Amino acid sequence: MLMKVLTAFQFILAIILLVTIMLQHGKGADAGAGFGSGASGTVFGARGAANFLSRTTAIAALLFFANCVALTYLTQTTGTSAPSLVRVGKPAHSAPAATQALPHPVSRSAPVKPSLHLPVPHRPTPASPAGGSGP
Repeated sequence: MLMKVLTAFQFILAIILLVTIMLQHGKGADAGAGFGSGASGTVFGARGAANFLSRTTAIAALLFFANCVALTYLTQTTGTSAPSLVRVGKPAHSAPAATQALPHPVSRSAPVKPSLHLPVPHRPTPASPAGGSGP
């Protein structure tokens, strides 16, 4: 139960990190202030969105990594984790390939004959040119 709650919290933190990182301005964003986009920074207060978003990102990143450590610790101590995608398709008990017998022995000396007779498509010969044969 605790693993499911922490995994859901991890997913929510990842979404929060993604949104806060994508909302931040890059280094070249200040150059656009001279062309009329400088007023958009006043939504979060006088200092702009830089302090609010950077602090939110830092807190979300700290919680994300702490949750990673908690999930890793719980997985190592309890031994329960999500099933591997690689192991899902394989059967639990399979005999080694060397001990499995073939259903019908194959004779190497006899030629293999097909069990169905498939017709070979007929290709008609090309018609000769209408003007006769050559110059």
